[in-house]
Amino acid sequence: MSILRKLFKKTFNMDKKKWFYLGLVLLCFLVMIWAFISAEILTTNFSRAQIKTGVNSQNVDAIGIIITETKQGNKHFEIFGETGNYNNDRSVAILNNVIGNLYKDGEVSMSFQSSKGAYDEKNGTITLYENTFIVLKNGTSLEANKLTWQGSDEDIIAEGNVRIKKDSEMFAIADKCVIDPQYERFKIIGNSQTKIYSENN
Repeated sequence: MSILRKLFKKTFNMDKKKWFYLGLVLLCFLVMIWAFISAEILTTNFSRAQIKTGVNSQNVDAIGIIITETKQGNKHFEIFGETGNYNNDRSVAILNNVIGNLYKDGEVSMSFQSSKGAYDEKNGTITLYENTFIVLKNGTSLEANKLTWQGSDEDIIAEGNVRIKKDSEMFAIADKCVIDPQYERFKIIGNSQTKIYSENN
């Protein structure tokens, strides 16, 4: 007991300089404890966030995105988006104000533009949304709310307020249109109307 009493007495009898240094040491000690606790909390939250979202998941926003696919030295398609976002976890690119071309036998077989589009890298599909307009190499034009291209050997599906026009030969409207891979046949489905123009009419 006498030892503690002597220690307290000695502590209270310290001059101002020693009190200052003691306070400084205590402050440093408290700062280190606070930093340690904060680091532990931040690290735990960061680890939880990584587990929740996936360690390798990344979203990339970009201006002026160009996606091109080439097979055996031949260009398959090209898409340009004024702005866009790519998610590597899902391997999907979302593009805004889209223009592009599809190729067949080294030539442009279809050109398109749309307010919005998506390219799914895993499935190799292109989907165009909102104000979609396409022109085929034979002069046929098509408007739709949505268009899905699933590969050069698959049908192209146009949906929603479909309007098809081929020069001054034919005009058709429908809810849905299926275009064969060679762009030669059109199958129109749902609320369809077709007008075929003769040379005299």
